Amino acid sequence: MIVSIKKILKTSIPLIFGAVLVWYSLSKISINVLIGYFKEANYEWIFLGLFFGILSHLSRAYRWKFMLDPLGFKPRFTNSVLAVLVGYLVNLAIPRAGEVSRAFVLTNYEQIPFEKGFGTIVAERIADLVMMLCIIIITLFVQFDFIYDLLTKNFDASKISISLIILTIICYILYFFVKKATSGILLKIKTFVIGLVEGVTSIFRMKNKVAFIFHTIFIWVMYVAMFWATIPAISGLEVPFGGVLIGFIAGGFSIAATNGGIGLYPIAVAGALALFDIPSDPATAFGWIMWTAQTAMIIIFGGLAFLFLPIYNKHK
Repeated sequence: MIVSIKKILKTSIPLIFGAVLVWYSLSKISINVLIGYFKEANYEWIFLGLFFGILSHLSRAYRWKFMLDPLGFKPRFTNSVLAVLVGYLVNLAIPRAGEVSRAFVLTNYEQIPFEKGFGTIVAERIADLVMMLCIIIITLFVQFDFIYDLLTKNFDASKISISLIILTIICYILYFFVKKATSGILLKIKTFVIGLVEGVTSIFRMKNKVAFIFHTIFIWVMYVAMFWATIPAISGLEVPFGGVLIGFIAGGFSIAATNGGIGLYPIAVAGALALFDIPSDPATAFGWIMWTAQTAMIIIFGGLAFLFLPIYNKHK
């Protein structure tokens, strides 16, 4: 009974939170104005962005085989693509459940043990985490002056310096205790960090590591390209390259925080673009158009994948 309640809460709370965020975001812009942006949008640019998104999904499905090959499994590419699409669709309803569904699809149709398939997905996520960190670092370098001015403009420089020194000391102390940990939560942190490092370094011991790294970079370049290509869909919206990166990062974190970024994505993207003095209405409208396009693509292709899986594998 308690387990069932926990499952219900785990599913319903993010959806309720997303609904509240949707209401908050729509309170910042008139519905009629937002509908006007959707009507006047240049859908050629939106479809170009979706094309980049589709390429990223295909590349992700192809990259998966490099993780499964060393384990002795060679799933059909079509099943890998369908599993990826189903995973994205499931994530819209239940956060992080998509990874489980991906592994189950290959277990059902390719006889790949669930724990092995799921393990490769975890390793993939580690590679994706590294790529996200790389994009953040690139953004810090590209927009260093802008970010520094923004911080010093809103916060006292001496307080920032003191905070950085204190943060460095705290990190060093935590590192010392985590390194020596033999039990409790510190041991769990230590184990997680060790596993993270091992997962990342295992990629460089992979037989086809060059191809794996290429597809990992390609996937994330397509993600950024999808964001960038959708900007011209709104007439007069001009976003500098730094704004594209910061907006993309903000949107990425919002997707990780809620079910597919529902409600939060437009708020996060509009907030990021506001840093570059972009008016609220077009920034918010862009966030909604971007989120709607991505979500529609996932629902349509994910739904078709659900239907096509048993048909494609009817002999099984």
